[in-house]
This record gives sequence, C-alpha cells and structure tokens, in this order.
Amino acid sequence: MNYRHAYHAGNFADVVKHVALTRLVEYLKQKDKAFRVLDTHAGVGLYDLSSTEAQKTGEWRDGIGRVLDATPGPAAAALLAPYLDAVRQQNPGGGLARYPGSPKIVRSLLRPQDRLSAIELHPQDAARLKDNFAGDFQVRVIELDGWLALGAHLPPKEKRGLVLIDPPFEEGGEFERMVEGLVRAYRRWQGGTYALWYPIKDRRAVSHFRQMLAESGVPKILDLAFSVRAPSHEPRLDGCGLVVVNPPYTFEAEMRAILPVLKPLLAEGPGAGWRLDWLAGEHRPA
Repeated sequence: MNYRHAYHAGNFADVVKHVALTRLVEYLKQKDKAFRVLDTHAGVGLYDLSSTEAQKTGEWRDGIGRVLDATPGPAAAALLAPYLDAVRQQNPGGGLARYPGSPKIVRSLLRPQDRLSAIELHPQDAARLKDNFAGDFQVRVIELDGWLALGAHLPPKEKRGLVLIDPPFEEGGEFERMVEGLVRAYRRWQGGTYALWYPIKDRRAVSHFRQMLAESGVPKILDLAFSVRAPSHEPRLDGCGLVVVNPPYTFEAEMRAILPVLKPLLAEGPGAGWRLDWLAGEHRPA
C-alpha cells in the first residue's frame, strides 16, 4: 500500500486521525507544565488540495470536504472545534484550498512553552517541511528515519508529551515494525502517550497487529477503528485505526461522542462503523 500523504491529504483517514490527535494534545494542555510532541513521519506539513497529487485522487472531498461545514450537536461541535479551527486557519479566505498535516495541526495548538519535533526521512519532503516552519523556534525539523527517532529522541527533556507514529505503509512489515518500535520506545519512556495510525485494508494483517500489541507487554492500549464501508472483496482502504498507549482518561469518552457524528458524514457505503477496544489495561473487557 502506498500512503504518501500528498495523495490522500484530508481524506477520511486524516479526519479521524487528526480529530483524535487534537483531543490528545488538548488534554496535555490542561497542565501548565510544558510538553513535547514527536511526529515520527511528519510529511511536508501542509498540502495544496489543487496539486496534481491531491487532484489525482480527490479523496479530500469525501473527507474534510464533508466535515468542515457540518453542524453536529453542541457537545460534539466543541470537541471537533480545535481540529476544524486548525483547518480554517490554513484557509483564511474560506473554502478549502490547503489542508494541514499533523505537524501544522499540532503547531496550531501549542502554547508558548510547548515544542514539536517533526521527523521526516524523504529528502524533498524534509526540505519542504523545513520551509513550512522556517523561523519557528518552537518546532524542530529533523531529516531522519522516524523509527530511529524512537530511540534517539526519547524521553524528551520535558518528560511530558505525545509520540505520533504514522508511517506511509509503502513497504512490507510495517505492522511488525510498529510493534517493535513501540516496545523499544516504551522501554525508554513509559510515561508518554503514543498514537499509532494504521490502515484497515488487509484484515488478517490488522488482526495479527492487534494480537501482537495485546501480547507486547505494554500495559495500557486502546484501539480505535473506523470503517467507511463493509470489507471489500478486493484489497481497498476500507478504514483506518489509531492505537493509543497511555490514553488520557478523557479520551475514550470523547471519541465515543465524536465517532457517531463522523460515521454518517464519512460513510461511503453500507457497513460503515467504528469501535473502541482495550487491547491491554484495566479497562479491557472480559
């Protein structure tokens, strides 16, 4: 599977991932103490929806294009506001011309004392990422393999924060690599929150991934899965998931309020749905 961000910016998977990301960052802001977000596969940070890549797929129309001007109830609207505000911030003239990737979304939420480390290996993408944050002293852009960053950059000096692991799934073995990377990172920094994005395309691989996580020894793991249709007969991106290690105590309830709102907005066929499962932890269902 090729999940280069430029082709899929603003699609349903970005919406789900970035909504959850904003809720995790907003929780960190409840304490005055500084925190750091480490984005291991940051991409370029900002995407032109009129670009050749975005126009080739047009996936943003069935993602953020459906959500930006939706009118959910007041509770869900308040939870969605930080995400939608981050998108609107990049489109000051109205409409949808640009979509912020995870680094820009995180940056829009940071307070003066907080920091972002944005890691990107692809040389051209890393150069564009640096341009997008030129002169911003709260953001450090590093051209590096994101998997190596899980060792070299943890724990952060702030001792509080979030690690976002969002690989492009261009190579085989990414699920195994994610579990190995998480276990290695968790050994170095057990107090951090980790969010691992994954595609729901190969159901057998996803099931094995969940089993590996449950058996990893990491003690508190919540799995969020969102599907826009029933499983396809041919390999197709039917949904996405986000595994959250050490989720804030508010996170599960917030996502249970948000996901039922996103389901009808993002559904692309019968069988759309969502679930939240504890793979490990005291809240794991019997």
